Amino acid sequence: MIKQDLVTLIEKKRAELIKAASANGLTSTVVIRYSQELDHLLNEYNRIFLGNVSSHS
Repeated sequence: MIKQDLVTLIEKKRAELIKAASANGLTSTVVIRYSQELDHLLNEYNRIFLGNVSSHS
């Protein structure tokens, strides 16, 4: 995956997360799902481009 493509996906997911949290509250199932998806994208970025990932999965 191209670095800029992954950064774009991260930015899009972060915007979705913020919008959903504003509309539904921080503990809604949609917000939690988006947060988990963002975590996954950030972990992928770290794994591919920084060479490390947190081991708390």
